[in-house]
Amino acid sequence: MVRILADSTCDLSPELVERYGIGIIPLYVHLGKEEYRDGIDITPDELYRWSDEHKTTPRTAAPGIVDIEEFLKAGKDGTDEFVVFTISSSMSASFNNSRLAAEGLEMTDRVFVIDSANLSTGIGLLVIRAAELAAQGMSGNEIAAQIEKLRGAVRASFVVDTLTYLYRGGRCSGLSALFGSALKIHPRIAVVDGAMRPEKKYRGRLSKCVLEYVRDMEEDLKTAQSDRVFITHSKCDPEIVESVRAYLKSLNHFDEILETRAGGVVSCHCGPGTLGVLFIVG
Repeated sequence: MVRILADSTCDLSPELVERYGIGIIPLYVHLGKEEYRDGIDITPDELYRWSDEHKTTPRTAAPGIVDIEEFLKAGKDGTDEFVVFTISSSMSASFNNSRLAAEGLEMTDRVFVIDSANLSTGIGLLVIRAAELAAQGMSGNEIAAQIEKLRGAVRASFVVDTLTYLYRGGRCSGLSALFGSALKIHPRIAVVDGAMRPEKKYRGRLSKCVLEYVRDMEEDLKTAQSDRVFITHSKCDPEIVESVRAYLKSLNHFDEILETRAGGVVSCHCGPGTLGVLFIVG
């Protein structure tokens, strides 16, 4: 049996986790001296309240080697294989700790750790595909090989409502944060080669900017793999989310339009009102 594991930055909903039988390894969020498990002990809304009160961004940390070993030990004495997905190795030690956990349990022949080179449901798209391949009877090695070929086809980007959280987390300069806030600029941030980078700036109301952002991707969306597309957001206005869903539905292309809420780790750095459309190009 091949078991699919992913760290909590994959931002898959509980319903999708259950549907595909995925194990979720939580990262950690630190609010001052207090430590919480992402998706278990704390919610994004609680993070926002703390961050606004203390005028700083919570710190995040990778799962420890021992944490990951606990997930792998279930198959140590059997023949189970594991395919483990992590957030981009340039953003976290989750990938390296997963490799070390497999080495510590002497399971490297049965544990295949994949650096997603991505975040949020950019990872989730790969995780679901791996679960589908496992259900088809592929081995862990075969699944890992297929995912490695697919990894570069993931398109993950998002538009942020406020630069405050990126600024607090050191993701942009103070001048950029002030400039964006003053002129109502909402940047598009994309994941490229495992790192976040700004691509375009939209100006005006967030609802208008989000639809411009999605329409800018229309050509890629129309030729994307049609099985699913994600709308992933961090406490975005429901009307904005529904407008994006309606637009994607009007393309008559995707079998599933899935909505998920960003988890604690991603929310820490992007802030409320962030929305992304994530898919795999054909």
